[in-house]
Amino acid sequence: MAVTEEILINVTPQETRVAVIEQGVTQEVHVERASARGMVGNVYMGRVARVLPGMQSAFIDIGEARAAFLHVHDIWANRNGADAARPIERLLAEGQNLVVQVVKDPIGTKGARLTTQISVAGRLLVYLPQDSHIGISQRIEDEEERAHLREKLQRLVPPEERGGYIIRTVAEMAPERELATDIEYLHKLWRGMREKAAGCAAPDLIHRDLDLAQRVLRDFVHDETARILVDSRETCQRILEFAGEFTPNVAGRIQPYQGERPLFDLYGVEDEIEKALRGRVDLKSGGYLVIDQTEALTTVDVNTGGFVGGRSFDETIFKTNLEAAQVIARQLRLRNLGGIIIVDFIDMQTEEHRNAVLNEFRKALARDRTRMTVNGFTQLGLVEMTRKRTRESLAHVLCEPCPTCAGRGELKTAQTVCFQILRELLREARQFPAREYRILASRSVIDLFLDEESQSLAMLSDFIGKPVSLQVETAYNQEQFDIVLM
Repeated sequence: MAVTEEILINVTPQETRVAVIEQGVTQEVHVERASARGMVGNVYMGRVARVLPGMQSAFIDIGEARAAFLHVHDIWANRNGADAARPIERLLAEGQNLVVQVVKDPIGTKGARLTTQISVAGRLLVYLPQDSHIGISQRIEDEEERAHLREKLQRLVPPEERGGYIIRTVAEMAPERELATDIEYLHKLWRGMREKAAGCAAPDLIHRDLDLAQRVLRDFVHDETARILVDSRETCQRILEFAGEFTPNVAGRIQPYQGERPLFDLYGVEDEIEKALRGRVDLKSGGYLVIDQTEALTTVDVNTGGFVGGRSFDETIFKTNLEAAQVIARQLRLRNLGGIIIVDFIDMQTEEHRNAVLNEFRKALARDRTRMTVNGFTQLGLVEMTRKRTRESLAHVLCEPCPTCAGRGELKTAQTVCFQILRELLREARQFPAREYRILASRSVIDLFLDEESQSLAMLSDFIGKPVSLQVETAYNQEQFDIVLM
């Protein structure tokens, strides 16, 4: 049965949000803010700020707050012909101008990742002006069809236009007219970039990739997409004009949404976004997942929870893991999790069950547009995988580290803070004599000093020979305190 897909575009002056809905369930959410548009796909005239021979890398000034990062393997000349063995210090020099393209947005403390191999994406094709190779999406598996597409493309490309191409999955059923239109669009775009690059001074932006609403038409829409609902009349008109010029077969599926109820509320997307920011995901069976995103990797832990179904304990575990495999695949897309991902399924005794869960997991991941690799179960019973990360995860776009716990997810107990204050008070009394010492702390800490720890405070006051007073500071969190010398 074909999967029915809808794409929702919610627009405000501050941000654009896109949700991909399959069979009524939210599968993906993408957010782009006017103040912080993504940089992936942008082409810059950069200037080499620093060459690092020890790391075989360079920092490139592209006019942003942080310098971008270029590794020697991402220098096209170094992967193409005679320069293959040359170190970066023989390829680049400080102050040199260089045309570069962003392949990864700045993530965390890292600057953008660059390449010097420029690629220009269209709806059906990706144009590689420095290459001569024709690549075909791995999802087009039929060898006869692959050969037919390659032959058709070679026939359509004008002899005077050189370059390589990657044929995208959506090109499989596209008529020649649409392929020819895409080729013309890509060459026109590349000519414009070359003209701008010839006349600009580094650092400067040569080409900005499409905004999120336009990228929907280029990257998200496929044959199973039934319609695209847009809740902004201006944006709807703008992407209709874009579709009319570049993706005419999509134009008929773009519809304005004029309902009273907010579009994301109607489809339950707002609730799904809230759930996607939580660490725990409940399964219908009663089991649950715990998803923990760290700087180095993401871990997913599967638990049976309250699920006691099945004829035996092994059957219960197997059914929980099968359901979890489906939900994890969806959560990776929904949260846009990338990098190294470790999945800890509940331990299974039989090889048959492990293989069935792994096959179900790979099948559920197959609809993901993002490139990934999935390894089998390790000796510890973990599934290791990677998912290409080009943009920040949903949580990193919408959230920031908690100012109270600084991202730890835990607070010191009131008792721990009390003991810390007593130690600090003794230290202060030895170094700075005063008439009286006053403790400023949160309500929970002061209450503990007045109750369970009152004797500890009295003993210390006697020991230092000075009175100690208490004052509640409502603005303080549980870990904050000050000791004032009176």
